[in-house]
Amino acid sequence: MRVTISSLQDVPPQGAVVTDYDRRHMAQYMRLLDAAGEGASWHEAAQIILGLDTQKEPERARLVHDAHLERAHWLSSEGYRQLAAGRTN
Repeated sequence: MRVTISSLQDVPPQGAVVTDYDRRHMAQYMRLLDAAGEGASWHEAAQIILGLDTQKEPERARLVHDAHLERAHWLSSEGYRQLAAGRTN
């Protein structure tokens, strides 16, 4: 599933609760983690995974990429426990 620009927030939800937004974007979070682990550039990941135009809006694209990658790290280290326990907001 490709994320549309309209569904992607510049900054994902913050805090210690898995949100509906997180669940809708779980595939993108996991793909961002994979890309980072494989050494892909943020530029490439932002274009391919998040559908952002890194040429027109490089600063915004970097912000969106980094914020979503940070949330992905939280989900993989902490948030997954809520999903495994069936807890939702």
